[in-house]
Parts: sequence; C-alpha cells; structure tokens
Amino acid sequence: MSTSKGRFITFEGGEGVGKSTQINRLAKVLRRRGMDVLVTREPGGSLGAEAVRHVLLSGAAEEFGIRMEAMLFAAARSDHVEEVIRPALAEGAIVLCDRYMDSSRVYQGVTGNLEPQFIVNLERIAVNSMVPDLTLILDLPAEAGLRRAKARVGANVAPDRFEKEEVATHEKRREAFIDLTRSEPERCKLINADQPEDMVALAVLSTVEPVLEPTELEDAARDRKV
Repeated sequence: MSTSKGRFITFEGGEGVGKSTQINRLAKVLRRRGMDVLVTREPGGSLGAEAVRHVLLSGAAEEFGIRMEAMLFAAARSDHVEEVIRPALAEGAIVLCDRYMDSSRVYQGVTGNLEPQFIVNLERIAVNSMVPDLTLILDLPAEAGLRRAKARVGANVAPDRFEKEEVATHEKRREAFIDLTRSEPERCKLINADQPEDMVALAVLSTVEPVLEPTELEDAARDRKV
C-alpha cells in the first residue's frame, strides 16, 4: 500500500506494559507488507533528544524540580518532532513512537501535580501541531508492570527515575492513561496488556489497520496524479 501521507502512531502506558515489544512486532508485520516504518522513542529519538534522555532517566534533573523536568521533556520532544518525526511523515512513512505527549500529561501533569495550563502550553510548543493519528494505551495493573520491568533489566540493575516510585503512584498513572481513552476516544484506544503477548499483538494490529487505510482526500490526490 502506498499513501501520500504517513501515519503517526504512538504507544503509551505504565512501566513494563510491553510497549517496546509490541512496537517491534507491529513494525515487522507492516514491513512485511511493504510499508516504510520508522520506530522511535521518547525521551530520545533524535541526536538532541538522546542527549537529554540520560539526564531525565538517571534522575539527574530531579533535584531541580518537576517543572524543570517537564521543560526538558518538552525540549527533547521538540527536537524529536522537527528532526525525525515530521520529515519521516512527509516522506510517507509509518512512524511508531514509544511514548509521546500523553506521557507528559500523565507523568508530569497528573502525578507531578503541575498546573494543567502549564502542561498545555508546553505541549503546544513541543509538538507544534504534530498530534498522533492513533495512540495505543497498553493497560496492565501497576504491580504486574513493575514486576515485568524489573525482570527485564535484571535484579542487579537499579530502577530508573520513574520505575523506583511507589506502586500507588504507578497505579494513579494507569488510571490517568485510562481516562485519556474516555476523553479522546477517537485518538486513544485501550489495549488489554494483561494477556499473552500474541493476543496483545493481534489486538494492536486490528486497532492499527483501519488507521492505515488511505483517506478519501489521499485517494483523490492519487487520482489527480494519475
């Protein structure tokens, strides 16, 4: 399938829900179908943003407060959007991103207790109109997700800035992600991640496929070219 415009699909959810696994599985399926797929992540994804990633996940910025942390996420996101995501979409690629603006809404906004308007203003500047076509929210009880995350990195590896927080905080984030599916049901779709990996992958693919269909405008543009 060939489209005149790419598609931007983001994956969200708490720690250990399996975002990276499902992104990579989806990317393989879409590439086998002949689609141009870019897999990326946040924080990171571009040279500038990767430079900020270690500062954020190591906790080095934590002492400066949640407001500074949110601003660093926004700066990294802006670079990621302009240097990687927007150019890829302009070329017609399918961009699959591990975390995006909704993580800031939940992590810095809901559990960071930053003022909603501050988060809105940061988001507007950082994404610069680059809103996902579809956001898949992988849902898993917080305790189960944290067990998965710990098993993934190994018992001897220290948890990152966010994994080390209390279970109650992670569960609050889970509820905030679920709330997004209620407030923006057209964009945000809930995927039950508390099931076998293959079943999750099938749910992901069936949710993504309708978004990949060419729109009427794209069909008309293609017809004009012909």
